[in-house]
Amino acid sequence: MEKVRSFLASFGLPRLIIAGFLLLLFIVAPFVGIRVGASISDTLARFGMNSIMVLAMVPMIHSGCGLNFGLPLGIISGLLGATLSIETGVTGPLSFLLAILYSTPFALIFGWGYGKLLNRVKGSEMMIATYVGFSSVAFMSIMWLILPYSSPTMVWGYSGSGLRTTISTDGFYSQILHNFLCLKVGTIEISFGEILFFALFAFIIWAFLHTKTGTAMTAVGSNPIFARASGISVDRQRTLSVIMSTWLGALGILCYQQGYGFIQLYQGPMYMAMPAVSAILIGGASVNKASIPNVIIGTILYQGIVTMTPSVMNNIIHTDMSEVLRIIVSNGMILYALTRKSGASR
Repeated sequence: MEKVRSFLASFGLPRLIIAGFLLLLFIVAPFVGIRVGASISDTLARFGMNSIMVLAMVPMIHSGCGLNFGLPLGIISGLLGATLSIETGVTGPLSFLLAILYSTPFALIFGWGYGKLLNRVKGSEMMIATYVGFSSVAFMSIMWLILPYSSPTMVWGYSGSGLRTTISTDGFYSQILHNFLCLKVGTIEISFGEILFFALFAFIIWAFLHTKTGTAMTAVGSNPIFARASGISVDRQRTLSVIMSTWLGALGILCYQQGYGFIQLYQGPMYMAMPAVSAILIGGASVNKASIPNVIIGTILYQGIVTMTPSVMNNIIHTDMSEVLRIIVSNGMILYALTRKSGASR
């Protein structure tokens, strides 16, 4: 009995309930005409596509900046890198590497400015971050029309200027990670390329948080007054965490694009922070504490729920409620976690 209580305390009752609900969905699925193998493959594919954007939440949470609702700023950096890569006409794996290379300077610059802004609004970071994300998307909706791109793959055919709303990555880096080391076990397809890509950056973040600088960043998030008394520059650590989060957001959208097969501009990035925020909260993180296991568990649970719930419910009631259910899951989990400052595992 004591072991059971210890497990519940460490894993967290909310996560246990969500995991149990997800397991129930997989049990019910065959009885309503859904192939379980295909659903598991879809969940794993979604994990690979979305995991780095969830990982982007970790640095800012550790530094005390809270959940990164300004993730669209990092996503825009990735979109700029992606469109510049396609503009050069390079194809294959090199196209993906160029997209990462081109997006990095934008992420560093945007992240630095974003961090400076958040340092001026301590205590209201998440609210300000939300408006930073929304305003940056609105501003770039104008820029996508006037930036001097000329690739026929991207510009509107009738005018020869302005980028299309949706751009295909086919022929460039579409599914470049998904198809790498993609194995099929029975009816389940596992893309180890995307998983290894996430594992690489998860290890980098884990290793960084165990360095002297990473420890100082965690100290700033835990107790900024003590950190300042210890000689740590609070604002510098916070800015560094925002830069890291913005850069990971840029990498995350590139990973998402290669799996999805399309680049979505204009209003596309507007609400993309919400699934990432929901996932890390479901994983057991709070507004002031997060870890790599929170990212992994949360992404699997969240993507499993948004994959299985609409499919099962639609087959049971014969009505398309997929988008409504996704909104309920996403916003409901955000509301649940933000109302409890002590952490999401209790």
